[in-house]
Amino acid sequence: MTSPSNNTSEPVTRRERFAWCMYDFANSGYTTVILTAIFNAFFVGVIAAEQGSGDATLLWTLAMAAANALVLISAPVVGAIADYSGAKKRFLTATTVGCVVFTALLYFAGPGDIALAMGLVILATFMFSSGENLIAAFLPEISTPETMGRLSGYGWALGYFGGLLSLVLCLVYVTHAEEQGLSAAEYVPVTNLIVAVLFGLAALPTLLWLRERVQVTAAFDSAKMIRAGFQRLGATWRQARQHIDLFRFLWSLTTYYAGIYIVIVLAAVYAQEVMGFQTKDTIILIMVVNVTAAAGAFLFGHLQDRIGSKQCIAVTLLIWIAAIVCAYFATDEWLFWVAANLIGTALGGAQSAGRALVGQFTPEGRQGEFFGLWGLATKLSAIIGPLTYGGMVYVFAGDHRTALLSTLAFFVAGLLMLMAVDEKRGREMAKVRY
Repeated sequence: MTSPSNNTSEPVTRRERFAWCMYDFANSGYTTVILTAIFNAFFVGVIAAEQGSGDATLLWTLAMAAANALVLISAPVVGAIADYSGAKKRFLTATTVGCVVFTALLYFAGPGDIALAMGLVILATFMFSSGENLIAAFLPEISTPETMGRLSGYGWALGYFGGLLSLVLCLVYVTHAEEQGLSAAEYVPVTNLIVAVLFGLAALPTLLWLRERVQVTAAFDSAKMIRAGFQRLGATWRQARQHIDLFRFLWSLTTYYAGIYIVIVLAAVYAQEVMGFQTKDTIILIMVVNVTAAAGAFLFGHLQDRIGSKQCIAVTLLIWIAAIVCAYFATDEWLFWVAANLIGTALGGAQSAGRALVGQFTPEGRQGEFFGLWGLATKLSAIIGPLTYGGMVYVFAGDHRTALLSTLAFFVAGLLMLMAVDEKRGREMAKVRY
């Protein structure tokens, strides 16, 4: 068994960087349509409607928790194995195909099919999230520390346009279906097929053009790969003291991402249950938010290379806090729209800056492993956040407005924890060889 080495003999091309960014474009339809805008509200309002709003919301958050628990358990080890075997791209291909297939199968989930819908969305979300971690692990290989924030911002910005395209296609179909007199139970399943097809087609440039730069000089079997993955993960935890700023940031990220994930997987549910939005209204709302999110990712992507990723994240968390306060007090649509667009701006900036900061804290040759830890942190937050919200909705008998206060608490706590991170020291420690 031998250690991997980076293949730097061939320079990174613009086409390859574009191919990397295109994966954000490709997979954003899944986040936008399935988790944020349409299917989540469809699950609560149609598939599990007979359970009541409080129970249905809790079931949705349980499905999200189960999917992210699978990722939490597997991500660091999968990342380490991918680094050691030079197989990040093969892993990425497998997770992409899996997400496309399970998303398409959601077409068959209708009213009352709670177990089927939960099972499929758990599998699809697991594949989606695993692929998200793997594509992020390519970032340090195709960029420099000085341009990492900018390229990450480009990817997020392009991703929001991918989400926007998926919403436009779904809106066109939903409008046509409603004109034909079809109900949500009849037309929403088709939007799952739209997402699956767009994801599969848009991911082709990534799967064709993005190169695997890690080489191994000797082949080894699966058992050795798994053992190597656990060994490298163990080494990472043992070296936590040397990478103190990475781990401090991961704790902060876990906390504030809990709030972000509440918004991602429950925004449409809140709009439907509290503000009275219909499917078409929600699609238009999320379309506008995707535009502001793309602008936020682009703006903060440039800004973080100037003032640092930590400062950019702090600014976005302040915007998040303002947005949640607006949403809490919104009793009519105009203030809710203000909150939504503040969320869009902060969402793009927080996600791009967070990914870039992890990349800057990552030693060469251990990208998959360290971004696996990033995936562990984000998926832990994806369990904690929605389950906290879902539990509060259940305890308070369907009161979504009171449950929203948990989101505010996560952002305030995350901002306070971020203050302990020393960005300069974290970058220096990433250069240390062991």
